[in-house]
Amino acid sequence: MASSVGGGGDAGEGEWLKVAELKAMAEAQDPHVKEVDNMTLRRFLRARDHDVGKASAMLLKYVAWRREAVPGGVGGVMPTDLVRTELSQDKARMGGVDRAGRPVLLVFPARHFSADRDMAEHKRLVVYLLDRISARIPRGQDKFMCIVDLKGWGYANSDVRAYIAAIEIMQSYYPERLGKALMVHVPYIFMKAWKMVYPFIDTNTRDKFVFVDDNNLEETLQREMDESQVPEMYGGKLPTVPLTDD
Repeated sequence: MASSVGGGGDAGEGEWLKVAELKAMAEAQDPHVKEVDNMTLRRFLRARDHDVGKASAMLLKYVAWRREAVPGGVGGVMPTDLVRTELSQDKARMGGVDRAGRPVLLVFPARHFSADRDMAEHKRLVVYLLDRISARIPRGQDKFMCIVDLKGWGYANSDVRAYIAAIEIMQSYYPERLGKALMVHVPYIFMKAWKMVYPFIDTNTRDKFVFVDDNNLEETLQREMDESQVPEMYGGKLPTVPLTDD
């Protein structure tokens, strides 16, 4: 199970020594590891309970994947042009921050239709989203919060393969990034799809998905974030921001 250190989590001297050990071990096998910053190395270390060997294997897999998935590799950016169709469907937006200072990403699965999705572009969108929300995480914090709004979700939106692909990208290549995912406006029929996705979620990540009853939504959001940070669509004051080139 991954480390339960919250937020940024102050690292002690022993942990930074292990980070240095991880960097040396992995860099000996792939010189591109030198492009990975120490905070990212620490997240990979924590994701493998400070087992340097396991963290190195995970890190090397990430670096190799990044070279294939994103122009420019570790330091590269997913071009907007490669996710233009997905972005046009407004499947996700940026919110404010929660009480822990974690930036908030809003996702709308009812705007995703399995019949017309392209899996390659879908995966690129997941990378695009995770990179953008991660870039908003402030110093001293490692994680983001996600609100998954399933209002209007139906069988036409059910896409288990796409959901599993998104979760696998997040778990394998963005360890220790998700702080909490609030599942809101959840229709009963969604739970059939969820049962198929659930086995692919690792134990530590499973605990981060919180299903919120509609009757408790307002109370939950007020507990999680300041009134000024609650999105307008939930009765708050904060406008959400579309994922454009702003």
